[in-house]
Amino acid sequence: MKIVQSIFIMAAAVLLLGACGRQFEGNMDVEVQDFTYTNQNGEQVGLADLKGKVWLANFIFTNCTTVCPPMTRNMSELQDRLNEEDVQNYEIVSFSIDPARDTPQALKSYISHYEADESNWNLLTGYEEEEISAFAEKSFQAIALPDPKSDQFIHGTSFYLVDEKGTVVKSYPGNKQDGEEVPFDEMVQDVKSLSKQ
Repeated sequence: MKIVQSIFIMAAAVLLLGACGRQFEGNMDVEVQDFTYTNQNGEQVGLADLKGKVWLANFIFTNCTTVCPPMTRNMSELQDRLNEEDVQNYEIVSFSIDPARDTPQALKSYISHYEADESNWNLLTGYEEEEISAFAEKSFQAIALPDPKSDQFIHGTSFYLVDEKGTVVKSYPGNKQDGEEVPFDEMVQDVKSLSKQ
């Protein structure tokens, strides 16, 4: 009888520890400013369209010669993993920080190289450079500035998780750097956790 009780207690402890391990922990708490921009299909997409959904965001530009291609590949892989886990009701939003060159057609061409599912991935443009720079700073605490020495831009490589209320709740490395891996499993679990709340 004592053995059965011990097994039961151990099983209960494992279940409790497992539940604790899956509990979502954020590292940000920033409200996304209202916006309505144009996606790669020429459609208007705004914050109101994303309310009630969990979404992932990042900042890219199609003329990028360094970090944007691997970041976009990583986002595409994350999308594949979420779909394999049958995660529903999530969106991906990539904001262009080079709106002068990144027309909807340029964004459409860019994403076509990544085997992405565009049904829930919006690449946005249709604003001034200064506007997206201010938006990135206010809404995501992110840098998005033109490089004065080239035609490139200075920007972070983070992926951001936004909850269904439009609050940025967590950031992750979106590209391998300094030995830091892209935490795909953590991101999948976090999206699943928020989607269930």
